[in-house]
Amino acid sequence: MIETPRLRLRPHRLEDFEAWYAMFSDRELFRFIAAPQLSREDGWNRLLRYAGHWSLLGYGMFAVFDKASGAFIGDVGFADFHRGLGERFDEIPEASWIMARAAQGRGLAAEAVAASHDWIDRAHAPARSVCLINPDNAASLRLANRFGYRAFGSCVYKDARCMMLERLAP
Repeated sequence: MIETPRLRLRPHRLEDFEAWYAMFSDRELFRFIAAPQLSREDGWNRLLRYAGHWSLLGYGMFAVFDKASGAFIGDVGFADFHRGLGERFDEIPEASWIMARAAQGRGLAAEAVAASHDWIDRAHAPARSVCLINPDNAASLRLANRFGYRAFGSCVYKDARCMMLERLAP
């Protein structure tokens, strides 16, 4: 578990499913993300995939909770999604973040992303990490830039234009 002044981050647990699935069912939240509407079965399988990252790779996505309320408010962390985007992207820890709309606009995403990056830098020291962002997602691009991500390519992923960004080890 990681604690910041306002947040708790930890690997997902089965009891997180309902709150997590509610966030993933908010289609407005996904206006810039090429993700299908998940059935409950698909959502359950994705949550299990998150747990599998931790057991097989030693890193993964963190469930993010507001310390004051205890509410689940998002996901941040790293994954290997095997997107098929080439050797400069695949098999490199891919940073990912998404925060429930109710948690946006308060700097919580930056706090959570900082904590997850500090953790992976200490625990795994990857030479680089990558992320995939829709070029119209200005807020996510600002966050990526704040943590040192720079564009190195573009692609179409699941019929959506995306920028491929990388962050070299600090």
